[in-house]
Amino acid sequence: MNNKKLFVPLFAFLGLVLVFAWQLVRNSAGEDPKTLESALVGKPVPHFELPSLQDGEQALTEAIFQQGKPLLLNVWATWCPTCYAEHQYLNQLAKQDITIVGINYKDDPSKAAQWLKNLGNPYQQNILDQKGMLGLDLGVYGAPETFLIDCQGVIRYRYAGDMNETVWQEKFKSLFEKIQREESACKS
Repeated sequence: MNNKKLFVPLFAFLGLVLVFAWQLVRNSAGEDPKTLESALVGKPVPHFELPSLQDGEQALTEAIFQQGKPLLLNVWATWCPTCYAEHQYLNQLAKQDITIVGINYKDDPSKAAQWLKNLGNPYQQNILDQKGMLGLDLGVYGAPETFLIDCQGVIRYRYAGDMNETVWQEKFKSLFEKIQREESACKS
């Protein structure tokens, strides 16, 4: 009887090894851990009414995502070092006529306004989400996260991590251009 108890830790250890091995095989099979599953992909941006960072008196709603063209929704904050790292690339995308809407997430509005003044403002609009409720509705884990939104305000893709040249080229650009073509055909 005592000999059987000696095998319990061995079986527990082997179980953990199997779980870790499965996770390694799954990630080496090409799954990107920064690409988060989202129940909202294929669904409209949730309803919200929040102030604009630029003008706290102006209320913004999900209607800002129905512009007749695809756009990026970028979740950012001044307390986020990765957001600082991606900011220069967002400015480059904005100069290429890529529309970007920001969600300033759980941040101090005065610090955020100063950040944009100092580093440039790539955002067409900036939603002030101080309590993080819109972020919660979007399933945001933290900043930065970027969503690709089509002309109808439907979320088509979600990415957690910094937006940079590699991410744009490998994850966003072809889907962005495909949505542009689809929406141009719809307007004709």
